[in-house]
Amino acid sequence: MSKEIFIRGYIDRLKGLLDNIDIESINQIIALLETTQENGGIVYVIGNGGSAATASHMANDLNIGLKRRGIRKFNVVSLADNSSVGTAIANDIGFENFFYMQLEDVINEKDLLISISCSGNSPNIIKAVEYAKEQDVNIVGCTGFDGGILKELSDVNFHVDAPKGEYGLVEDVHMILDHIIYSYYISLG
Repeated sequence: MSKEIFIRGYIDRLKGLLDNIDIESINQIIALLETTQENGGIVYVIGNGGSAATASHMANDLNIGLKRRGIRKFNVVSLADNSSVGTAIANDIGFENFFYMQLEDVINEKDLLISISCSGNSPNIIKAVEYAKEQDVNIVGCTGFDGGILKELSDVNFHVDAPKGEYGLVEDVHMILDHIIYSYYISLG
């Protein structure tokens, strides 16, 4: 296959996924963000690998990106960002506790947990989500493929119905979700 054919195919598959985005789920996510802010809660964002990068980017955009422009003051924290904490948890008590330990005795019903997982089955994501649900925290799941366990546990699910293994496409659309929400607030200025 030529580079041109591959590139065109990737772009076409991405366009198809974007054409099928569930706009109502984005409306619901925006409503949960605003309710969390109004209640003085914190928005925690978690993800592994490329999804960790999306979590960091989301925290940047929705926190400092909007605050420095005087638009909105969301309190957003990416739990994927502290390598000292993360490696200590993973080394001492196991990677499945990476996010759970950061949320334990901290997260509460005023908060929101945005969990990003292409497969929806990452053990460390699921453990954190199950704990947060026990604390009556609303869960936004950003999933791909068949959605996995996370899709079922989410109060609001932003799902990218890409074929299994198409991580790049799912991660692309999850990042676009961040930019849609961020750009919506920028447009309100």
